[in-house]
Amino acid sequence: MPLSGAMRLPGPPGTAVAGAVQDEPTPAWRILDAARPGEAAAWEALWRSWPGREVMAHPEYARLFARACDRVVCFVGRGEGWNVMLPLILRPLGAEPWAGPGEERWDAASPYGYGGPFTWGEGARGDATFWARYAAWCRQERVISTMLRLSVVPGQLAAVPPVVTPRQQNVVCALDGGPDAVWARYRPNARNNVRHARRAGVTVEVDETGAGLDAFLDVYRHTMRRRAAEGWYFLPRAFFEQLVARLSGQFAFFLARLGGEVVSSELVLCSAENAYAFLGGTRAEHFPARPNDLLRHEVAAWAAARGKLRYVLGGGYRGGDGVYRHKLAFAPHGVVPFRVACLVHDARACEEQVRARLAFAEATGQTWAPREGYCPPYRG
Repeated sequence: MPLSGAMRLPGPPGTAVAGAVQDEPTPAWRILDAARPGEAAAWEALWRSWPGREVMAHPEYARLFARACDRVVCFVGRGEGWNVMLPLILRPLGAEPWAGPGEERWDAASPYGYGGPFTWGEGARGDATFWARYAAWCRQERVISTMLRLSVVPGQLAAVPPVVTPRQQNVVCALDGGPDAVWARYRPNARNNVRHARRAGVTVEVDETGAGLDAFLDVYRHTMRRRAAEGWYFLPRAFFEQLVARLSGQFAFFLARLGGEVVSSELVLCSAENAYAFLGGTRAEHFPARPNDLLRHEVAAWAAARGKLRYVLGGGYRGGDGVYRHKLAFAPHGVVPFRVACLVHDARACEEQVRARLAFAEATGQTWAPREGYCPPYRG
C-alpha cells in the first residue's frame, strides 16, 4: 500500500535536518523533496550552481525512476566553500507484496546510473559530518538501508563509507586533446571498424530534440529481446517521452543508418563535463557493417568538440563479455571500477524483511532466496 505521505520530511528549504545542531551556522544540512515545488526549485538551483552539473543528480532525472508511491529527495549539505548532494529514491516497504500490516519503514537507493554523494567546492567538505547526519536522519525516519551506485568520475564523490563493493569494470573514454587525439588512442581494430563502416555506407545523425525516439526504440527493443534482457530494461515509451520533456539539453539520440534504415542507436546523457552511453543497441543482421563502431566514434567526436572531458561507455552485461571488449577498444587505458555502497542502518529490520519475503514466497508457492552480494538482500 502506498505510504508516500507518511514520511516526516523536513519543511521548506533551509530547514535543518533533525538531529543537527540548531545553533551551528555552518554546515547546514537539509532534505529537499522533489514533490514540493519550492524544494524542487531549490534542488535544481543547487544543481545549477555546480560546475559539473551531472545529469544523474538532476531532480527530474531521479523522478524518472520513481514509482507513484516513492519519494524523490536530495540530502544536501552546504558549508563554507563546499557542497554535498545525495539524490535518492525513498521506497516504502509497505508497498512490497511481502509487507506485513502497518509496515511504515523505508529503504533508499540512488537512481539508476552513477550517483553520489557528489561534492564540489574548494573548502573542507565535511564528509564525516555528512555521513553522521545522514545516518541520524535515516534512523529517525525509519530508513533501514541505502544502496548507492557510485560515480566513476575522479574527484566527484565525498568520502564513501568503508563498505564499498566493486561490481564490474567500466570503460571511460578520455576526450582531452580533441577528436584527433581521441582517435589516436583507439585500438587499431576500432579504427579499422570505423573505416569499414564508412566504406559500407553507414552514416550517423544526431538528434537533440527527441524526434528520433521511435527509430531509437525500434532498435533498442530489438536488442533487448535478442539478449533476453531482464524486464527492467524494457522501459515504456512514456519513460523516454518524459526524459525528452524534462531534460532538454541533457540528452542526444545518435542514429546510425544504412541504406536509409536505422541499424544502430544510442541514447547519450549529457552533463556539463561528461557524456554517458545510457541505452542503445544494434540490429544483429547488420553487424558485418560495423555500424555501432562508427556510432561510438561519432559520439566521442561530438562530445569532444563540445568540450566534454569524458565519454563514459559503461561495462558489459557480464564481466569481460563481448560488449565490454567492444567498448574497451575505444579506451584501452580507460578501465575504472564501478562500485556500489550498501549502508545498513537497521540490521534487525533488514533481517526481518528477508524473513518476511521468504515467508511470502513459501505461502504463494514461489521459490526465492537472497542473491549473494545483492544490496539490500531482501530485494535480491
